[in-house]
Amino acid sequence: MESELKALEQKLNRFIELCQRMRVANEQLRQQLASAMNENKQLAAKIGTATSRLENLLTQIPEEDA
Repeated sequence: MESELKALEQKLNRFIELCQRMRVANEQLRQQLASAMNENKQLAAKIGTATSRLENLLTQIPEEDA
């Protein structure tokens, strides 16, 4: 009976350690996701600006008569 309790205690300790490691890993992933989303937002804004500038330049090009 004593050995069974010790084995259960060891399993519980391993489970608790795993949960703690997963909690840390999840927090790191949340931070990475927030950073990636912020970078994505900045890149989308840059693309929007570039698109507007290109459209503006295209309107300034005279059309050729065929």
